[in-house]
Amino acid sequence: MHLNHRALKIVDRLRGDQCGFNISEQIVAEATVLDLGVLAVGGIRAGLELARVCLADLAEVNLLAGDASSLGLPRVQVVTDQPLAACMASQYAGWQIQVGKFFAMGSGPMRAIYGKEKLFDDIGFRESASHAVGVLETSKLPNGDVVHYLSEKLQRPPSQMTLLAAATRSLAGGVQVVARALEMALHKLHELRFDLNQVRSGVGVAPLPPLAADDLTALGRINDSILYGGTVHLVVETDDDALRELGPKVPACASSDFGALFSELFARYQDFYQMDPLLFSPAVVVFSNRRSGRVSEFGRTDLAVLRRSFGM
Repeated sequence: MHLNHRALKIVDRLRGDQCGFNISEQIVAEATVLDLGVLAVGGIRAGLELARVCLADLAEVNLLAGDASSLGLPRVQVVTDQPLAACMASQYAGWQIQVGKFFAMGSGPMRAIYGKEKLFDDIGFRESASHAVGVLETSKLPNGDVVHYLSEKLQRPPSQMTLLAAATRSLAGGVQVVARALEMALHKLHELRFDLNQVRSGVGVAPLPPLAADDLTALGRINDSILYGGTVHLVVETDDDALRELGPKVPACASSDFGALFSELFARYQDFYQMDPLLFSPAVVVFSNRRSGRVSEFGRTDLAVLRRSFGM
């Protein structure tokens, strides 16, 4: 699939119009670092491009007009015919990067080069590429120590690395995280031991929440957007009996914590990874089975929770 090579094409577009995207570029320990929303202003257009980088340019990412299902807020839509490569091998933020006081959730195609997550054994996908492209969800720009750490892990010289950074509270950061509704559904299916090779295409959409003043509030609103307002449509080839058994377990309402704000749950558990994993999925998941022609819908949205979360 050449994930990193595909992502580089978008990087070149961003670098060529830094003023138009409200972003900045710097060289850190010989690595290229693009700031899309840490110190730079960034914006929605930068966020759409950032999401495309996360997906290795294997998906269309668009902003749709708001409607009643999104409380009138614009919606972020992702469409792909390569869901396994785009969402799981590239977009999934499965790499926790901590170097001293620096912390970031790492995503993008550099993960397929690193390939140390168990997920890569499960999906049978890794990549060798001359240039690594990674996305960092972080409140700080990476310094030389972070670059050298990643260089060692990726076994690439810093000059062959490009890192794109944005804070969760930024517009660009918010867009790229909301663009994960489809990825969350696929990850949930993987946790439920569904063969992701049976997913042929996917569409995910979720409301873009209002900006928040800090990363934690922004993270809460973005998760609520997907958990209570996200809808995913999956084209699959499988048995209808398997879908009938699996389907009710996939959407967020499968969790007993459904109905609580993400911020409330975070305060209760004090650790993201202690939360009920059944919760992390879109509100609604629709399966279109190519084998039988049957359409099955599971889950429900909750606009009242969204209003509370968004302060509307």
